[in-house]
Amino acid sequence: MRYLFTKRFAKQRNKLPDKTKATCDERLRIFLQDQFHPTLHNHKLHGTYADCRSININGDIRAVYWHVEPDLVEFVAIGTHSELYD
Repeated sequence: MRYLFTKRFAKQRNKLPDKTKATCDERLRIFLQDQFHPTLHNHKLHGTYADCRSININGDIRAVYWHVEPDLVEFVAIGTHSELYD
């Protein structure tokens, strides 16, 4: 499994506190090994992100991605639940 970040995702990630960025990196390592690991709470989204899925980074931070190819995902957004879905 490979992944890439959109400019939007990279910009949003850079604004996160250092501790949250470190947690994000750890969750991405887990994601590469098993995208449906229970820690990630990987789930399909609806509405604006209908073709995307989301994983949990920490208590309220979510990372949104979609499959570009079977072995390539693109992370498109990261933020709190209310920032992403309201």
